[in-house]
Amino acid sequence: MTSAERVRAAAVKLFAAKGFHGTGIRDLAQEAELSSATLYHYMGTKEDLLVEIMTTALRRLLDAAGKATAGTADPVARLRTLVTLHVLAHAVQPGETRVVDNEVDALSASARARVVALRDEYEGLWARIIEDGVAHGVFHTDRPAVTRLALLEMCSGVARWYSPHGPLRLEELSTHYAELTLRALGGPAGTVRADEARHCLEVVAQVWDVPVQPGN
Repeated sequence: MTSAERVRAAAVKLFAAKGFHGTGIRDLAQEAELSSATLYHYMGTKEDLLVEIMTTALRRLLDAAGKATAGTADPVARLRTLVTLHVLAHAVQPGETRVVDNEVDALSASARARVVALRDEYEGLWARIIEDGVAHGVFHTDRPAVTRLALLEMCSGVARWYSPHGPLRLEELSTHYAELTLRALGGPAGTVRADEARHCLEVVAQVWDVPVQPGN
């Protein structure tokens, strides 16, 4: 791991655990095993580091969502895939995703605008799929926006508690959440296909460049 990679990994770990404001420069330097003076060579300001982590994570989510849902027109299948992917990403990269979900208010106005624009673009994927499903009569909700926010909160929460040592494999966890989502939207009953979860696992491994094996 390079020094720059150590700094980023330290920031993800500490920002996720202690928050941006709760993390000092000395904390970062100690975690990255660098001097405070050397640290600035690799990070710019502390906010620069936070913005990089958040924008990179959101772009990865957008990239992964595009790859996973490509060629799928059915809103039910698209939403199953999007939920599965979201849960897997939050389970595999809990620190990074927790920083994105929790530290927006720590940003300055200009930096926040950039991050929120990416977040809105990603949430827009969910909104369009749900609206498409309602229009085609496969989803049934009078409050699509509120339902979308509730579902995102539910799926993102995986980053706070998932453990690879727990009783559920990644595929089982993600497909269960996809089934819960369809029920919340009054969608068609049925078990989520295992091959969809495996495909999403492959996308997560590719986009985040992490070793993710079925059965983890």
